[in-house]
Amino acid sequence: MKIAVLSGKGGTGKTFVSVNLASVVDDSTYIDCDVEEPNGHLFFQPVWLKTEHVYRKLPSVDKDKCRGCRVCTEFCKFNALAYIADQVLVFDEVCHSCGGCVTLCPAQAISEKNKLVGEIRRGMSLSQKVISGRMEVGEASGIPLIHGLLDGIDKEAHVIIDCPPGSACSVMESIKEAEYCILVAEPTIFGSHNLAMVHELVELYEKPYGVVLNKCTDEENPSKKYCEDHGIKILSEIPYDDELAALQSNGRIPVRENERFRHMFLDLLNRVYVEKANRKFKNKEDHHEANLGS
Repeated sequence: MKIAVLSGKGGTGKTFVSVNLASVVDDSTYIDCDVEEPNGHLFFQPVWLKTEHVYRKLPSVDKDKCRGCRVCTEFCKFNALAYIADQVLVFDEVCHSCGGCVTLCPAQAISEKNKLVGEIRRGMSLSQKVISGRMEVGEASGIPLIHGLLDGIDKEAHVIIDCPPGSACSVMESIKEAEYCILVAEPTIFGSHNLAMVHELVELYEKPYGVVLNKCTDEENPSKKYCEDHGIKILSEIPYDDELAALQSNGRIPVRENERFRHMFLDLLNRVYVEKANRKFKNKEDHHEANLGS
């Protein structure tokens, strides 16, 4: 199963949940799609086996061939091209690398050049595959990297996708291939607000999902109330635990250190599988009833 782990903000425990879920299953694959600030590898400490660079295509204009017809600038809906002072200027940050300007240029004055977006590293940590992307400083979008990270995951049996925080385009790309989404939330008002953001996103993509409430105490939990008010399945309530905090702060993986934590995350994983199976069964029932009704 491909499981994506999301959170509306950083610091909720998204990577904590992702790393431990990947570690309770042999031969699993952990993918860190938080390419702006990847940190899953700090816990896995993998042996890196392969590094590959990822590039994106950008237009390059030959000034001597350009006729100033402005076909390219009129075509580009992202305003990545502008005709100023008798020349075409290219704004790399907003270019979507569609290649349309290259195709349409009647003077064949535009070609494509490669620009480094970042790198993908692949390694092993015990029986877990670890795949991590790291975006170049100054790059506006990590989506080309995320495409590379997720390429070929259909061949893997158990994949945990550690998504970027928030609900922007990079998160949307990260969950496209996911079969189930886990939303991680803190027990605060701010946490419930950000939970609402990713809740809206998975609803939009019609993904099956459930919530993990992290750092729970006996105090009031606005995120839990949000789940109850919206009928959202709470998969697990992870307590604020001194031993968990100590292991985490020292870069250790709790399920590898303590059988109690291993059982806690195995239980969470089993609940995900049960929820996914129930959703599949319900969809079949709904389809059957719809056929009978017609």
